Amino acid sequence: MNIKRAKEEIKNTIKAYLLKDEFGEYVIPSIRQRPVLLMGPPGVGKTQIMEQTARECHVGLVAYTITHHTRQSAVGLPFIKEKEYGGKVCSVTEYTMSEIIAAIYDKMERTGLKEGILFIDEINCVSETMAPMMLQFLQCKTFGNQRVPEGWIIVAAGNPPEYNKSVRDFDVVTLDRVKRLDVEADYGVWKEYAYREKLHGAILSYLDIRKDHFYRIETTVDGVIFATARGWEDLSQFLSVYEKLGQPVDAQVIGQYIQHPKIAKDFANYLELYHKYHRDYQIDEVLAGRVQPSAISKLHFAEFDERLSVMGLLLDRLGEEFRKAYLQDCVVTELFGHLKSVRGRLEKIEADRGKPAEADSELLDTVRCLEEERQQAEKAFQRDRDAGQLDKLSEITAFKVQEKLEYMKKYVRNTAEDAETDSGFSLVREVFAKETQGRQELFDKTAEKLDYAFDFLEAAFGQGQELVVFVTELTAGYYSAWYIQENGCDRYYKYNKGLLFAERQQEISSQIEEAKDWMTGANLT
Repeated sequence: MNIKRAKEEIKNTIKAYLLKDEFGEYVIPSIRQRPVLLMGPPGVGKTQIMEQTARECHVGLVAYTITHHTRQSAVGLPFIKEKEYGGKVCSVTEYTMSEIIAAIYDKMERTGLKEGILFIDEINCVSETMAPMMLQFLQCKTFGNQRVPEGWIIVAAGNPPEYNKSVRDFDVVTLDRVKRLDVEADYGVWKEYAYREKLHGAILSYLDIRKDHFYRIETTVDGVIFATARGWEDLSQFLSVYEKLGQPVDAQVIGQYIQHPKIAKDFANYLELYHKYHRDYQIDEVLAGRVQPSAISKLHFAEFDERLSVMGLLLDRLGEEFRKAYLQDCVVTELFGHLKSVRGRLEKIEADRGKPAEADSELLDTVRCLEEERQQAEKAFQRDRDAGQLDKLSEITAFKVQEKLEYMKKYVRNTAEDAETDSGFSLVREVFAKETQGRQELFDKTAEKLDYAFDFLEAAFGQGQELVVFVTELTAGYYSAWYIQENGCDRYYKYNKGLLFAERQQEISSQIEEAKDWMTGANLT
């Protein structure tokens, strides 16, 4: 299965394991909650989906790469304790609490999350001394004499033996006690993730053309050469930083991440073309509505790979606008919730006072309530970040909301000194109105750029299939799909309708062919 399906399976397993009956007991008792064993090649995203799953299920996450640990850190240190058995005092060996088990309790205390995931990576690559303990862990959910707390689900991950010389095979007894999920690399699924994480446009455009270069591991006379999803993602971040620094990127730099010489060299050549296409077609000018006729003519007669690359450039730049619009919408939406809370605080103060406040008092109350709300937002942010419940975009949103609340507080205080006003909260509404206006202006600007992109492609290709490809990519992008759903786009709907019609026509043709095959078979009998 692909990593997306594996994530859904893990989420469904967590929901099932954490379901309680009317007496508050887990419907599936802990002893019957099989650990999930996630097996797949390196670099396909096994660790990332655990972070996403924990956030989406609102549970804690404690993650360990078990090969980094000794037997002592996992099981605990031995110590001698005296006990009485049958009237005789004996010296008995016991163990201190496992570092891993202690980390779970620390996580619960720090975050308040009483249920969660214990993720153990590279579980089948442990040393010989650790192997029996790992088998006991999977079978009995214990490290030494310490049991994993109830409500914490075990997910383990490992690589098949063909990818790692250190792998130890599990026996049937162990495998019969786990819930095994085998994962394979899938570019289509990874691309959805790449759009959301805003990976470098050159990488996505390249892999659209060379899908077989997305994930490849080969054994040669010189050793193993490979390209993995992890390698492409890490290279993406490095490329973006190098571009900001003005540093050149060649095959040697790329080869530090994509350790397959042929693919690294091929991508290096493509990257030069990608930057050349950006200069030749002046993508920023296209999205500003200033298109040179020569650019339209050049694209019209271009090879298919070049056409895809130019569409990739357009999508990459549009993706930045879609993401900005999404972020601004998140900020305005969350800020609105906080301002409702501020309004409620002010109404409570007025109710407790028993009479309307004087102007000066009301302004001070507004400033105080804004500060209290900002502090509460900051506290919630720290708690959720410590609990691993925030992705990068959520963190940025939280920071911006706190900045806006701080600005509103200062604006109310400073404006009140220079101008007469009936209400401090009216000043808050004034600032918020500018935020919503800014959001709308950003939406309108993005719509304009999207229309210019359609203008350019229609001028180059007419009503050709290239427009269907462009619309398909807009549908696949997380932020573009969100934007169009929220704001609409007539030409998107036009070409998307054509795409759906073509898919339906193909489906009907397939059904007709199947019917013909069946009838032929029936006649033969």
